[in-house]
Amino acid sequence: MPKNEFDSTIQTVQTEHRLKLVDFWNIKAGTKVLEIGCGQGDTTAVLAHIVGETGFVHGIDIAPPDYGSPVTLGDSINFLKNSSLGNRIKVDFEMDILSAEVDFPEKYFDYIVLSHCSWYLKSPEEFLEILKKIKKWTNILCFAEWDTRVQTDEQLPHFLSVLIQAQYECFAESSLSNVRTLFTPKDIQQIAGNASWEIISEKTIDSTHLQDGKWEIDATLTDYKELIESDSHLPAKYKALIQSEMYLLEDVRNQSKVPSMNTYAFIAKAGE
Repeated sequence: MPKNEFDSTIQTVQTEHRLKLVDFWNIKAGTKVLEIGCGQGDTTAVLAHIVGETGFVHGIDIAPPDYGSPVTLGDSINFLKNSSLGNRIKVDFEMDILSAEVDFPEKYFDYIVLSHCSWYLKSPEEFLEILKKIKKWTNILCFAEWDTRVQTDEQLPHFLSVLIQAQYECFAESSLSNVRTLFTPKDIQQIAGNASWEIISEKTIDSTHLQDGKWEIDATLTDYKELIESDSHLPAKYKALIQSEMYLLEDVRNQSKVPSMNTYAFIAKAGE
């Protein structure tokens, strides 16, 4: 977004949502938090505020610092590092959590947070391996992702936009998509259980007011139409299905209000 088009209310809405998440997770002042998939730092900033001057937040992300638009991950995190919260934040980019080189002492963190990042993962198997590995580092897992159990008809366009992305990603050889694997709450619960995490509290949080639904619809119609039309190895019937779904999205693109899906969140404790 060009500077002259900056709307501070966007960040206000995004930050308020993260405050709701951290409040539900009941993260305490003075604690040490590992945030996996920290991205541009929306949740990182709130976590750093909550843990206070005696706490610490270590964010990691597999993406490079020049990833992201209109503001890159690196620019956003540099802004945070130069703020009053900077001395309680560390962020590492291009870090694969499953790499053998990535390790921390046993129970080093009070909490590990995965906030709106699971859909970036390549597969359910990768998600399972991550949840297994991180058990060594903490007793408490705090999780949040979009809730695919849409509550109103108005939320269906957001769901359809991420479904189109997830369908295409089944055939993609490489990806920069926001949705590489679509996990429903049921999928997430099963994967967490298979990794021996016990969900002790869960909640559906109203996030209909977030701008992400409109952003995903615009991104899908802008990026995927061209990708699908130019991708010669896709089955013809599959391309026709996606095109039909695109037509449905186009019908709602210019609506003044496109509510986002709600957010599914849980707290889990490490099992044996």
